[in-house]
Amino acid sequence: MAIPSNDIPAPVSAGPSAPAAEGVDPLEATYQRLESVVRQTRPNEDLEPLRKAFEFALHLHEGQRRDSGEPYMAHPLEVTLILAGMMMDQATLISGILHDVVEDTPVKIDEIKKRFGEDVSRIVDGVTKLSKIQFYSREDRQAESVRKMLLAMVSDVRVIIVKLADRIHNCRTLDGIKDPERRKRIAQETIEIYAPIANRLGMGKVRGELEDLAFRHLDPEGHAQVIHEIATTRQASEEFLAKIKLIVEGKLKENAIPARVEARMKRPYSVHLKLQKQRIGIDQVYDLLALRIITDSVKNCYAALGVMHNEWHPIPGRIKDFIAIPRPNLYQSLHTSVMGPEGQAFEVQFRTEEMHRVAEEGIAAHWKYKEGKRGQAGDERVAWMRQLVEWQKEMRDPGDFMSTLKRDLNTEEVYCFTPGGKVIMLAQGGCPIDFAYAVHSDIGHLCVGAKVNGRIVPLKYELKNGDVVEILTQVGHSPSKDWLTFVKTSKARNRIKHVINAIERVKAIEIGEKYLEKEARRLGVALSRISSAQMESVATEYGYPKIEDLHAALGYGKYSPRQVLHRLVPESVTETEPAKTEQAPVPPKTGNVLEDQDLVLTVDGMNDLLINLAKCCNPIKGEPIVGYVTRGKGVMVHAKECKNVDNLLYEAERRVNVEWTRASGRTFRVRLTVYSDDRLGMLNQITSILFAENSNIQSLETREDNERGEGKIIDVTTDVRDKKQLEKITATLRRISGVRNVDRIQ
Repeated sequence: MAIPSNDIPAPVSAGPSAPAAEGVDPLEATYQRLESVVRQTRPNEDLEPLRKAFEFALHLHEGQRRDSGEPYMAHPLEVTLILAGMMMDQATLISGILHDVVEDTPVKIDEIKKRFGEDVSRIVDGVTKLSKIQFYSREDRQAESVRKMLLAMVSDVRVIIVKLADRIHNCRTLDGIKDPERRKRIAQETIEIYAPIANRLGMGKVRGELEDLAFRHLDPEGHAQVIHEIATTRQASEEFLAKIKLIVEGKLKENAIPARVEARMKRPYSVHLKLQKQRIGIDQVYDLLALRIITDSVKNCYAALGVMHNEWHPIPGRIKDFIAIPRPNLYQSLHTSVMGPEGQAFEVQFRTEEMHRVAEEGIAAHWKYKEGKRGQAGDERVAWMRQLVEWQKEMRDPGDFMSTLKRDLNTEEVYCFTPGGKVIMLAQGGCPIDFAYAVHSDIGHLCVGAKVNGRIVPLKYELKNGDVVEILTQVGHSPSKDWLTFVKTSKARNRIKHVINAIERVKAIEIGEKYLEKEARRLGVALSRISSAQMESVATEYGYPKIEDLHAALGYGKYSPRQVLHRLVPESVTETEPAKTEQAPVPPKTGNVLEDQDLVLTVDGMNDLLINLAKCCNPIKGEPIVGYVTRGKGVMVHAKECKNVDNLLYEAERRVNVEWTRASGRTFRVRLTVYSDDRLGMLNQITSILFAENSNIQSLETREDNERGEGKIIDVTTDVRDKKQLEKITATLRRISGVRNVDRIQ
């Protein structure tokens, strides 16, 4: 028995490209194959508009080449083949052919609308990146392009389906990109944004392929290791599943349950995540092998579950009922893990044919079976995105938008209940405050306590599946800044930030006014003689529409009162404090710098401010960083991935752009935790690797791994030059036989 491709989805397109007949243009041959696929699913449809779109795009992309050297037009054709494999409607297929013409050719979106209609122009516009607009950085451009795509997706979900098909083909052809950094960047974006979006839309096949393709380029060694471990057990796994499949089919038949049984192995990326997260061997992955029982009714799903539990013992804590409580992407299935013959654990999933189709194809099945008519299912699936986009409107900073989006897309869910029995879904790790805001924003603001299952709990209590939560409120109460350190949901975080921002802004305006008045008195400047028009003019110079905004910036510490007074009365006030004694002239700087040994950081638009590296995340050269203006401590520099960044940078006015300079010879101290087997020579191998990398070891300690009940945990504090050296060290350590995982502790 052959296991279906390790549960790696078969290509969502019509299959591999067939060689073109002699004398036939390869692009024309691919288009003919596309028409053939479309006719199989839509035999009565007029394909003349599709042909016109092909000829139009072929003309516009003429002479353009991909990085691999093939004609660029091959890409939109392959993307459209993927869409045809999903059985999408013709407007979506035409959009697939045209999806790059606005971005990569001189044609305008109005021309697309004129030639192919409003639906096509809306989809093409939605997937077109903002490449022609100037942004501060590539990250800002990426964030605004994603925001634009999500906004378009809310009104027409076909936008994201075309984008996912585009991303699938780009990932399939990543080997054609010569620049390894660019390959890795595309793979990272895929695994952080596009695969989770596919998951949210219920598109299991698309999500699986994107994750596995990206994984191969993000961690080639880890990917090869997982593939090898799966391959070593393939023959035994096939024999085991073939045996179990026959037994299950017989038992279902005995109980008169109509069903078909499929076997599968867990996907490589899913296996990798489980091995890394739980620090276990592949033999301890209970759902590595699985059977899928697809029957005709919900009743028979539960009946089949009873048959399986009667035959083999279920593993406690592994039963999940997503039929009674579907996931947000409408995924429905019963899951259980049982201990089979000879102590071999395996997973069993139970679902109806309709549930199976939804699990595999998600929202794409909407067009396949509803012939393009929008229905309730599609609306429900994108409701989470509509809500997310509403929250994101308040986020002016692109980095804040992207970090929030990634967090929301990649969180698991827990299901809790109100005392009245209403189901409330929260991000995993959610607390009573998250629950309160999920019920209503006003309840969140007024929350002073909570009861879980009838018992008073702290507000930071981590809610579990099935908890019944009662929120205690008090009139006049307002959110605390401390809540930001433990809430998990974007809704709670954004509502809390909104209230705190309003309070902090009022304080900052008062402080800014006082700072300005105090400095003016010290310098002998009469503020009463300065008109509102002059103040507004200076505020505009700083990029603020109102005087109050400038006062707030002064209160936050973003500018010094002396700088503002210099612009108001340049003849009376110098921009910087005059020297009290004669000094050698200092060359001007473009921005502020921190020089600590050989470390140099530059801060845009800031002068005369102290700069410090945050202790919580200890950023190292090469990591993306962000600055936060503090009161009294200058600019605090954090790694963008620091867990405290979201909590600290809720005030956008305090965020500043910080960059590493190229000239830096300083080392950075990092702490690594190695999870390994307890075997002879392990420490010797670890220290040898660090010595070979010229990394100075500051400390090394070992302790028992009490969580797993076996093995060792080795804590190493060492010095590295930059992020690249750290990545090389951790990758080499992971290759040591017996090492389960290596984490950087921040």
